[in-house]
Amino acid sequence: MALPPGFTLLQVVPELETGGAEQTTLEVARAVVQAGGRAIVASRGGRMAARLAADGGELVPLEAQSKNPLVILGNARRLAALIRREKVSLVHARSRAPAFSALWAARATGRPFVATYHGVYKAKSGLKRWYNAVMTRGDLVIANSDYTRAHVLAEHHLPAEKVVTIPRGVDLDRFDPEKVAPERVARLREAWGIPPGDPRTKVLLAGRLTRIKGHATIVDAVARLAAEGRRDLLVLFAGDDQGRTEYRQELEAQIAAAALQDTVKIVGHCDDMPAAFLLCDLAILPTTVPESFGRAAVEPQAMGRPVVASAHGGTVETVVDGLTGWLVPPGDAPAWAEALRTAVDAGPARRGEMGRTAMDRARQLYRVDAMCAATLAAYERVLEARA
Repeated sequence: MALPPGFTLLQVVPELETGGAEQTTLEVARAVVQAGGRAIVASRGGRMAARLAADGGELVPLEAQSKNPLVILGNARRLAALIRREKVSLVHARSRAPAFSALWAARATGRPFVATYHGVYKAKSGLKRWYNAVMTRGDLVIANSDYTRAHVLAEHHLPAEKVVTIPRGVDLDRFDPEKVAPERVARLREAWGIPPGDPRTKVLLAGRLTRIKGHATIVDAVARLAAEGRRDLLVLFAGDDQGRTEYRQELEAQIAAAALQDTVKIVGHCDDMPAAFLLCDLAILPTTVPESFGRAAVEPQAMGRPVVASAHGGTVETVVDGLTGWLVPPGDAPAWAEALRTAVDAGPARRGEMGRTAMDRARQLYRVDAMCAATLAAYERVLEARA
């Protein structure tokens, strides 16, 4: 898609460490550069900043993760100066705290403001609802799933035309089984201490170590299976604790108390997720709080792996129960034990069939290039409305 001459996009995101919002930020930045525009990201930075630079994007360091009101005001002044200096065409915010700075800067400079609802923000008070509503005060709201869009419309009473659904995309060049060399899988197997030829069904939970991801439910479920004498699966938790050492220690204690040290492993952050999904036989997403989209349910499907996921939020759109995976009540350890038993007993042939169906569906519905094209089209719509 062609962009207006001289188009410069400013995206504002707290950090560039890990996560779906950060990944989408980089993907849209790359699309803008490929379409002939400039892509600036104001952020604290992080491990993903190198990818931004490699794709032609530009990082402007900003303490965008701060919720301190004085820092937010200072950031607004810095962003306004940046917008004027770099002749920014449109401002796109991807998180609430930096959205205040970005919105004020956009209004001060007369630039269009777009925000993406990457999560379903709960509000138990009028103050929190006001805080969340900053994401709706611009020209357009992008929701990352129909589930998120329905929430935004119900919570903020916006006109339907002001909220568009653009599902997150998957980089199908990166998440392509044909492009993952066996050596990459072998390196990961060695790093995670999995013996070659280990006959157990390997189950991967990819996501940061935080309570809402449902790790504890899985440990409980696996303990129930172990009590039945089943030791034919290996569960891998791949993700950072991001400073949540107390939660990690709780998980380690729970695993040890159930004598599951050889069955459930915390393997830490993984930079090669395509290889991780190929190493495993199926992926799980046992979130206890609804995911607004759930990229961790779509990426493994793009790699030909069925998914067992909590039956709420965006995953009911991305996982087809009985066809591309299994949907399970969230937080229900007995139900998760039964689902894991079903998935393991399905065997390689049945899982392979489901994985192929999942791959075809993911490639049809969740291409990153389609997501980027829809986002650029949304920018064009906003610019035309302003003109």
